[in-house]
Amino acid sequence: MLMKKILIGTHNNGKFKELSYLISSKIKKISPKKLNIESPKETGKTFSSNAILKAKYFSKFSNLPVISDDSGLCIKALKQRPGIYSARWAKRHGSFLKAMKFILRKMKKKDNRSATFVCSLSIIVPKKKIIVVTGKIKGSISKKIIGKNGFGYDPIFIPFSKNITFGQMSKLKKIKMDHRYIAFKKMKKKIKIL
Repeated sequence: MLMKKILIGTHNNGKFKELSYLISSKIKKISPKKLNIESPKETGKTFSSNAILKAKYFSKFSNLPVISDDSGLCIKALKQRPGIYSARWAKRHGSFLKAMKFILRKMKKKDNRSATFVCSLSIIVPKKKIIVVTGKIKGSISKKIIGKNGFGYDPIFIPFSKNITFGQMSKLKKIKMDHRYIAFKKMKKKIKIL
């Protein structure tokens, strides 16, 4: 089966660009914005349930294959928060920058700075069953916001075995090692056409 087009179910430009890069260049990537589709309410309690919810929602509006992502930052000392509420924290605080400042204030007196970036990806191909996979990358929270690259919480996350944040890495280096890449590699094993 040849996939010619895919709807990437996200309104987040950073996620859209990363997933577009990972998916084969032979496949045309469509954004929900192009089709005037709003975002669904994220009512799931886990990354995978939200990823499935988004894929199902976007597939209702088109007969294209749909890939959706739900991802976030889980910080051990903050009881794994913001977790599935990562984007909502940014909204509540006014921006990702303000949310990062809030996190760093909360982390001031914490010894354990370990954190995990999690990404659940789900795909719906018409007439086939839904597939969901999850990728994780462990690391720690930096002492300050460093780096202008990436998006979201990238400037405060230092992946293990590295001494710089995702925000300091070149786009290509980050895309080829982050939680979305790990999830995508798993997805590719299940759906070869990506």
